[in-house]
Amino acid sequence: MKGTACKEKTLYEHLVQSVVFRHYNKEVHVQSFDKAYLSIIGSGRSAYVFKLEGTNKALKIFYPPYEHLAKKEAGIYDLLKGIPSFPELYDSGENYIIIDFIEGHTIFECLVKGIHINESVLEEVDRNIEAARQRGLNPSDIHLHNILLTTDGSVKIIDVVRFDQIKHCTQWEDLKKGYHKFYRKKLFPKKLPHKLLLLIAFFYKKNLLSRFIT
Repeated sequence: MKGTACKEKTLYEHLVQSVVFRHYNKEVHVQSFDKAYLSIIGSGRSAYVFKLEGTNKALKIFYPPYEHLAKKEAGIYDLLKGIPSFPELYDSGENYIIIDFIEGHTIFECLVKGIHINESVLEEVDRNIEAARQRGLNPSDIHLHNILLTTDGSVKIIDVVRFDQIKHCTQWEDLKKGYHKFYRKKLFPKKLPHKLLLLIAFFYKKNLLSRFIT
């Protein structure tokens, strides 16, 4: 068992080293990676996420200058261990973590594709957020891109690196207000254009939507 773990660790580190990042016009892109073992499945403001081919695991690599966030997020996943809606952490290194690969759609994708979002999804997120709080964390930065509906109908929450911040984040509460005030209405469209959702997110970040969600 120990030998297997060492081999996996060596493989993970090899795959991490195969990934080359390049900065273009203030954006970070992946220039090259081991395509025999990895496929890109997502990216964010501090990391890229790859699926480990032939497994149910995902590799999240933090690019410069955010490498230090790997240790931080690994520690948070350790604290969340056993709470159903959070992925399991399998390994971590200087600039990466290995977690569950989750098959499904983000809430953002559900809105674009017209996949119905039942109120039970919000209730499940609430239960797991409260469980995280019971472990001393402050769940923050919960938005449409890091809540997933899995193929078996369960809910998963990813990108937990900001769960230890001190300030109060209202993003999840605002999303719930929007759900009840708009989405649940009979005539509200359940399928929304991708660009419209991005525009709404832009105005929200500029604090220009407060009167619509209060």
